[in-house]
Amino acid sequence: MNQFARTTPKLPAGYRLVQLDTVDSTNDEAKRRADMGEPGPLWIWSARQSMGRGRAGRQWTSQVGNLFASLLVRLNCPLQTASQLALVAGIITYETISKLIAYEGRSKLLIKWPNDVLLDEEKIAGMLLENLGTPGDRRSAVVIGTGINLASHPEGLPQPAVSLDAYGMSVAPAKALEVLAATTHEWLQRWDEGATFPSIRRAWLDRAGPTGRKLVVQIGSERIEGTYDGLDLEGALKLKTEGGKRTIAAGDVFFTS
Repeated sequence: MNQFARTTPKLPAGYRLVQLDTVDSTNDEAKRRADMGEPGPLWIWSARQSMGRGRAGRQWTSQVGNLFASLLVRLNCPLQTASQLALVAGIITYETISKLIAYEGRSKLLIKWPNDVLLDEEKIAGMLLENLGTPGDRRSAVVIGTGINLASHPEGLPQPAVSLDAYGMSVAPAKALEVLAATTHEWLQRWDEGATFPSIRRAWLDRAGPTGRKLVVQIGSERIEGTYDGLDLEGALKLKTEGGKRTIAAGDVFFTS
């Protein structure tokens, strides 16, 4: 018997849901269904993942009681525009967690470029976006994967992690998905397939804290130290370094003291 049978979350109109007890990766399942012609928008939600992934193929620890969900959505915009969803996804997760936690904890939330969410300096959620189209396509298919540490969190990571349970907050995955789905729908409408990206960029900046914070960016074997200087007009990270200003389009970001 599917353990989700009595815990089906309510989704916004037009969205469908596939509920699984276990899967290798919710993102991979969404991609397989896209390859078979699934039109979306479709949520894939699983109680556990055997091969959960983060950025750069890193393992995402997938313990039962946390949220693992991916949305397959098809868009009427090219791949370059669809890449703006990296910032939109960060806002979505930030707002989802803000709605799930006690009011006094919201001031401790922060987005770390491009879309990790930290609670009091520790990672509580991450996103993995995968574009399924090619640069020449005028339409895009995108998978937006979300992992939120509700009941537990991994230890010993370069970026310390935390869960809502560690703060004494108990949130069921079904409830978290319901809030995530509603928030995703809201911000996808606001983004309007890139038509309002300047306001999305501003909303992201408002949730990322002040400039001047020390950062380390790892790009392959290159390590870049500097201070956070906001975003450029395309959403890339701006960094002030001893050698001058740098613009970062991809890389792993770590806060330093």
